[in-house]
Amino acid sequence: MTEHYLGVLGIAEALGVTRHAVHKWRSRYPGDSDRPFPEPDVEIDGAPGWRPDRVQEIIRWRDGLPGRGAGGGRPSAARQDYLKAALAQGLDRDEALRALAAFIAEFPEMTEPEVCAWLMERWRR
Repeated sequence: MTEHYLGVLGIAEALGVTRHAVHKWRSRYPGDSDRPFPEPDVEIDGAPGWRPDRVQEIIRWRDGLPGRGAGGGRPSAARQDYLKAALAQGLDRDEALRALAAFIAEFPEMTEPEVCAWLMERWRR
């Protein structure tokens, strides 16, 4: 009987995020970190795989992560500028922060200030 596993894309679809978000979590929370991403059940040619029955475990792991800005403090200058520009575009703070989080997850190779600058540039056009 063939066993079925979920790869990074399958986990991403099950959690409603991009595959980039799953890759980012795996690199940001390795096995030796304080809150490691759940280890895969199998690896084939370097590609990880998780049993489908572990999706709830991974959801619980994600839900236990600290939220953005955990620890308080003032938003970065880039985020403040972004929020001002988003308000001018008609977005409220929550909408703007959700959009920013989505773009950061979609483009993990970019820093938050780079994403903020990119979005503000697009709004200027």
